[in-house]
Parts: sequence; C-alpha cells; structure tokens
Amino acid sequence: MPTASPDPQDVVGRHEAEQEMPERMRADVRLLGTLLGQVLRESGSAGLFDDVERLRTATIQAYTDETPAAFASAAAIAESFSLERADEVVRAFTCYFHLVNLAEERQRVRVLRERDGAPSRDPRGSLAGAYRALAGEIGDAQAKDRLDGLLFHPVFTAHPTEARRRAVSTSIRRLSQLVDALDDGPRGGDAERRTTRHLLEEIDTLWRTSPIRDEKPQPLDEVRTVMAVFDDTLFTTIPEVYRRVDEALQGDASGSAAPAVKPFVRIGSWVGGDRDGNPFVTAKISRKAAGIASEHVLFGLERAAARVGRGLTLGAASTPPSADVEALWARLSTADEEAAAEVAKRSPGELHRAAVLMLVRKIEATRTRNADLAYREPDELLADLRTVQRSLVDAGAPRQAYGELQELIWQVETFGFHLAELEVRQHSAVHRKVLAELEEGGELSEQAEEVLEVFRAIAYVQKRFGSRAAGRYIVSFTQSAEDLANVRRLARYAVGEGGTLPVLDVIPLFETFDDLQAAPGILAEITEHPEFAARLAETGNKLEVMLGYSDSSKDVGPVAATLALYEAQSLIADWARERRIELTLFHGRGGALGRGGGPANSAIIAQPPHSVDGRFKLTEQGEVIFARYGDRDIAMRHVDQVGAAILTASAPSNEERNSSAAARFADVASSMEETSRARFFELVKADGFAPWFARVTPMEEVGLLALGSRPARRGLSVESLEDLRAIPWVFAWTQARINLAGWYGLGTALAAVGDEGLLCEAYTEWPLFRTMIDNVGMSLAKTDDRIAREYLALGDRDDLAALVLDEMALTREWVVRIVGGDGLLSNKPVLQRAVKLRSPYVDALSLLQLRALRALREAPVDTETDPDVQRLLLLAVSGVAAGLQNTG
Repeated sequence: MPTASPDPQDVVGRHEAEQEMPERMRADVRLLGTLLGQVLRESGSAGLFDDVERLRTATIQAYTDETPAAFASAAAIAESFSLERADEVVRAFTCYFHLVNLAEERQRVRVLRERDGAPSRDPRGSLAGAYRALAGEIGDAQAKDRLDGLLFHPVFTAHPTEARRRAVSTSIRRLSQLVDALDDGPRGGDAERRTTRHLLEEIDTLWRTSPIRDEKPQPLDEVRTVMAVFDDTLFTTIPEVYRRVDEALQGDASGSAAPAVKPFVRIGSWVGGDRDGNPFVTAKISRKAAGIASEHVLFGLERAAARVGRGLTLGAASTPPSADVEALWARLSTADEEAAAEVAKRSPGELHRAAVLMLVRKIEATRTRNADLAYREPDELLADLRTVQRSLVDAGAPRQAYGELQELIWQVETFGFHLAELEVRQHSAVHRKVLAELEEGGELSEQAEEVLEVFRAIAYVQKRFGSRAAGRYIVSFTQSAEDLANVRRLARYAVGEGGTLPVLDVIPLFETFDDLQAAPGILAEITEHPEFAARLAETGNKLEVMLGYSDSSKDVGPVAATLALYEAQSLIADWARERRIELTLFHGRGGALGRGGGPANSAIIAQPPHSVDGRFKLTEQGEVIFARYGDRDIAMRHVDQVGAAILTASAPSNEERNSSAAARFADVASSMEETSRARFFELVKADGFAPWFARVTPMEEVGLLALGSRPARRGLSVESLEDLRAIPWVFAWTQARINLAGWYGLGTALAAVGDEGLLCEAYTEWPLFRTMIDNVGMSLAKTDDRIAREYLALGDRDDLAALVLDEMALTREWVVRIVGGDGLLSNKPVLQRAVKLRSPYVDALSLLQLRALRALREAPVDTETDPDVQRLLLLAVSGVAAGLQNTG
C-alpha cells in the first residue's frame, strides 16, 4: 500500500520551526516571503507560485529525510519545467534569498543595537575592552603607545566576486530601510499599511529586475560602486567608531576633552589601479578613478564643515576668538572678499562660525579647482581647523571644540582629499618584458607605452591630491629582488633624463608556495639595493610585504597553504625585527575560504608573534565589501572588532600562546603539510584533471557572467590550470556544492596524525589550528554530497570523483570528531541555523543549474550553445551565490 504524500505545509513548517529563529527575524522572513508569494501570483505567469511551492516542498523533504527517493522526486520536478518556467523559478528562489539575507542582516543590526552600551560577554571583543586588557598586561603607558600606533587598512578591490547587479543591491537597500521603518513605527495603523504597500512595490521591482548583467561593468563603473559604500556608510561611520572608542575610554569626558584615540583607519583601493591581467585598467582610468574618489570626499567634507560652521553660533562676548582665529579670518577674507562680506553679515560677532564657513568655501574651491582659493593639501585644512579648535578650548568652549568639530578633523585625518589611496598592481613578467623592449631600443609597443604612462599617472595623482593619494606599487609574482628593482628602473624611463620620480613604495607580493618560502631571502637582498634602502630610510625603516592567499591555496591546497603562510609570516617578522624594520604584512584575502576568507578577527589573533604589531592590512572585495561595510551598524561593529583583534594579537599573552602552540604542535603541522599536499597533488596533477574540472563545474560558464571588468583567466586553456585565476577556481567548486578549494586534503592530514586526543588539544590551544578547523566546518556545512555526485558524474571519471567524495567524507568525519557535537557547526548554533534554513532552497537552484549544465555538456560539440539554456545556467549561478553568500 503506497504511503501518503506528506502535507506540504507540514514539511515546510517543521523545517522552519526546527531552526529556532529569533521571533522578530521569523516574523520578517514570514512577511517578506508572503509578500514575495503575492508578487509571484500577480506578476509571474500562470501557475508559477504553485510550481515554486512544489519544488520548495520537495527540496525541503529531500533535505530532511535524505532518502534517494525524496531527492529523485525533487530532481524530477526541476527537470519537468519548461525552460521559460525554469527561468522564472530560478528568479523566484533568488529573490527569496535576497529577502532572507536582508532579514538576517536586520536581525544582526537589532542584536548590535541591543548590545550597544551593555557589558560585553567578551571583554576583548571591543577595541576599548581589548585596550583595557592590554593595559592590564603591559601597563597604561605602553598600551596607550600601542593604541596610538594602531592601524587598520582595508583595501577595496574590484575582483569580480559580487554576483549581484548594483540595481539589485540598491533595491535590497531600499527594502532594508522599509523593514527598519516597520521596526520603528507603530503596529496596526495606517503607517504600517503604507510601509507594507511600499515593501510589496519594492519586492515586485526586485522580481522584475534582471539578476544578471547583460554587459561586464567597466572599471569606472566599479569605482562608482565602491563610492556608494563610502557615501552611504564609511564617511560618517569611521568617525563614529572613533567617538565610541573615545567614550569607552574617557566616559563622560568624551566630547569635552582632547580625544584619547587617534584615527586608526586608512582606506586603500585597487579599483582603477589594479592592472594585473586587466587590460581595461589604463593610466587614464587611474587618473579618473582618483578624481572621482577625491570629488566624493571633498563633497563630504564640504557638507560636514558647513554643518559644523552653521552650529558654531557662539558670540564673542561668551566665547572670544583667539588672535590666531582673528588672523585666520583676516587671511580668508582678504583672499575672498565678496564671500567674507556675506558670511560676516550672516554671522555677526560670531568669528568662529564665520571662519569655519569660509573654510567651506576653500574646500569647495579645492573640489572645483579654483587655484586662487584651493588648498594644496589636507594638512593645510587640518591646520586651519585646529586653529579654530584651540581657540574654542581657550575660550572655555571645549564641548564645541571636541564635539562635531573633532569628528570633522577625524574625517580629514582619515580620508584626506583623496578618500582612498590608489594602489597600482602589475605582474613582474610584464615589467621584465617592457624593460627588454626599452633596452633594445626602437619603437615601443602599446603595452610598453602604457606601463610607462602609469608612473606619470602616479606623479599626477600625488601632485593633484597629495602624497598619500597614491604611491604604493605592488609587484605580482615577485620571485627575485630584481623584480622589485625593476619598478624604479621603469619609473626612471618614464620621467626621462633629469625628471622627478614620483614617491614610490614598492611592495612585493609573494603568492605561490615556492615564492613564500623564498620571501625572506628576497627581502634581505632587496633591502641592500641602494634605491630601496634609501626609501626605507626616508620612511623610518617602514616596509610593507603582501602575501597572496589565493594562488598559494590553488598551488598546494588549502591546508599546506595555510601552514606555509603562517611559516612565511613568522620568518619575515623575525627577519624584520632583527633589522629593526617596522613591518606591515598586507594580506591578500578573498571572501571565500579557499582564498583566506572567514572571520577576520579570529584570523588576526591567530597570526604569528610580531607579525601584526598593531598594524593589519587586507584586501576586501566583492560581496565582502557590502557585507562588512554596506550597513552602518555592521560596519561600526566590524571596524571595532578588527581594531580589538589587532591590539589583542600583539598582547604578550596572545603571542606567547601562539608561539608555544606552534612549537608544541610543530610535528602535527609538519605531518599535515606533507600529507595534505600529497593528497592535493594526487587529485590536481592526475592526467586529465583540468578538462575534467572544467566539465564537472560551471568553470567555463562563470567566465561568461558579467561580474567585473577583469578577465576570469590569464590565457587559460582547459588543458592547464596554471593560469586560471583563483576566483573562478573557488567560484566553480562552490557552485558545484563541493567547496573543494576550502578543505581538500584536511581529512587525509588529520587521519595521518591519527591521535584524536592530541588534535582536540590542538583545537583548544592552537589558534591557527582552531581557525582552520572552524573555517573548514563552515565550508563543509555548505556542501551537499548528493548534489556533488550529480556534478561529478558529468565527467565520466569515477577515479577522480571518488577522490573528491572520499576526502569530503573523511574531512567531515574528523572535523566533527575534533569539534564535538552531533554534526558540523554544532559549536556555532547561529551559523548552523542560517545554513540549515537556506540549504534546501539552494538545493532547488542547484538542481536547476545541474539541469542546464547537463544539457550544455551533452550537446554535440559542433552545435551552437542554446542561449536559453545558457541563460538558465547563469541565472542559477547568480542564485546559488546569493544563497550561499560566497563566490570567490
């Protein structure tokens, strides 16, 4: 007798109930899901909502009972749709993910707001708490010195990992504001009905907006996308972080006394400057990128200064201006008599107000390039602002001096007139090729002319926007000291005989396993080079070294790469300390775990002794930029947490813990490095691996997505992975629900050690190992064996498929044994809930993607690709990225 089919609502309801969501988040998910359902009924084709519900129920059923029959039933539903219906279903699930992601983000914001001001469960979880803990170890004086020297330097990149269109991101931001309005407004009245109507309208717009771009963005489009983050959050958020730290350190005195915290955030950008493998980034683009960034920050400073000025309605009788302010006013009014007369008329007897309003005119003149009035550099504006600040203090008005005026000063100190320092990156091989051309003589190629023009562009940006605006030059695939010396040789060619070189800090980027091991020797050699040594002396022996996570992981596997990076950092840090060099390590991390992703604060605390020393610089890209900096509350929490981790990393207790753990578990590390690398090579060096990889994942198709301006590969053929960029390598494995780039080889490595007790001790005592295990647990939680098997079956290589599946099972087994509990992420219930909530919905998209990929792979070689099938695949790729919240 056949068993009765489960009631769809029972299946869905049980699954959602099991996730134990906070009630307000559950209400948001329910409301947004209900409104999406209404949109699908109204705006989709006939029967769309019912088909979406059929597939949703089937994938939840398959997820909860894990029987082959349930999985086959869900797959059959996905196969049954017409291409047109499959297209709509994919877009519906993608919309749902955007809405769930929004609900989760709003819940994070609620939690942050509720915690604001409450005692922290982790005293080192905030910068103020970390400072107090550090002072308890090393004393107030040394702790204050370290706080004053703190540096957090995120560098935004245009690496193509953001699968959402900007139009989609904008729609989601509007939806987020509407959900906020529901939170803040009264329930049950006209206001709630109006907000709900606006939500419905916006969800309908999101549904009707194509999830994928028709054309790749141009580099300047990418610049403007990053500028939106600055305009929406960073400009006002960063000084608020400083204020909150100051309040925590000074209590009620904050805002009426000189600040106890110095600006510690510096923003960098590769957007419009990174030309490694991107022919669309030219010297002309770099100039324009710097101009756009400067315009945005000067607009921001103009508005902020105007607000401060308008508020300084302090009469001379109560707040007499100093002689320096009177001299400042005289200078400003002489330079711009007409404006001064107007300002004086509006500010009678209020010289502080008048002076600041005239500074607004000078900022505007700087933006519009009015040479008679413009500032030459931000230090001149800072000097004028501090003149006003000192006068206010002397006149007995410290609250006005250290209130909004101080926040304006922090903004100038942080962003200057350039907003973000534009960094240039180029491949060492390009430099060698161009130098060969120059030394041969004759007419230069277009590439050589462009390489030389870059140095002229750097000089222009420095002259126009200040020396901080540009000057860091990263050399990809640095393999010798000559690779670094070549940059200055090219700069001399660019400026010509007798020309003035731009200020250049040449930064090596060590990426491959071999290059990481060779790094200390290369650095020792280059610091003896006369020009390099001269620049070191100019900077007070400051040196920056970049470490590449992506290529090293693709080179030897994630486990060996993690251990190699730790060892390289340790050796470089020891080398720098011996030579009294102030080292800043620049971490080229991606968003996905196969590229060094994962929580930044735990990664920082796990760094080797003296490799942080109060300074942390890293790349931020794609979806990570918007996840960490797109919302004001989340951005403040992120910056505060990272600042805390930077201070904590350099605490003697933390350094001792890392040092002793590394020594104690050195044999474990050695065994893991060797066995994981051998296991990784067994797979990737197998005959035919590269074309097999291209067949069992949507690797080729990922390159068709208009994610970013940079090509996905460096002249790759499917016969070789040597030139495949790390982003599509990671992205493709993620899409196949395998995530191989984040964990492959770890199971074999742990089994080779074999001692579960010892490994559990390592998890407790060794921060690097704990971070690795936790990150792998997160990565594996987003995999799915059954769907992975379907992808791997496309390759007709049972041997390679077995290697992947066996290693996945072994790694999962060992991670659970080490962490404890009854499954992955048992020690991280919030994250586990989020993964379980969305996994069945990702499964639905994966089944539809598989259907399209299978059709493309089975089509005769000599036939044209079906554009509707290809579109379905790309839509599903975008949807899976939204569901997993990871791409590259």
